[in-house]
Amino acid sequence: MIDFLKKWSGQAVGQVILWLAGALTGVRPLWRGTEPGPQQRVYFANHGSHADFVLIWATLPSLLRRQTRPVAARDYWAMSAGKRFIAQHVFNALLIDRKPAGSRHTPVDDMAAALETGASLIIFPEGTRNTGDEALLPFKSGLYHLSRQFPQAELVPIWIDNVRRVIPKGEWLPIPMICSVSYGPPLDRLADEAKESFLQRAQAAVLALRPPESTP
Repeated sequence: MIDFLKKWSGQAVGQVILWLAGALTGVRPLWRGTEPGPQQRVYFANHGSHADFVLIWATLPSLLRRQTRPVAARDYWAMSAGKRFIAQHVFNALLIDRKPAGSRHTPVDDMAAALETGASLIIFPEGTRNTGDEALLPFKSGLYHLSRQFPQAELVPIWIDNVRRVIPKGEWLPIPMICSVSYGPPLDRLADEAKESFLQRAQAAVLALRPPESTP
């Protein structure tokens, strides 16, 4: 009974968040070089807030929302009962320890295990929120290692426009501001490609989706 109530409450809160995201931001998906589909994917995007994935999640069709798990920082989303409920029962987020202590088990291992179940993932390769003047911070190596461990999943770049103004630092619900989420063509995997080359291509794929008029 308790599990049923949590599931029902999570679905209800999710519908409220979807309505708020649409009403406050008019957020819309721009599928540029790819289409929404059931194939397993790793979506990777620019990162300006703990809750950027709200806007990505809100632009996915309902079937894809159910099979797509945002990857989020455990130290932030598990710090209160309310955040834990939202992460687990609304978004079905995969909570990871960004700095695991005393273990060879890594966040990439957790993400690979989630992919093994058939889920798709939303990740932010910058690794931390970008609050500076650069459009993107250098990508961490996790996306590269994940692409090697799970080559059957498509790698789809995303640019969230107006993200820093839509979800200011310290907030998780959007404020009134027009926003778009651009989905690009899947990133090719090249045989024997060096890590740095791969990460540079991945970063360029995200930047290529940034509108010319966009501001940090």
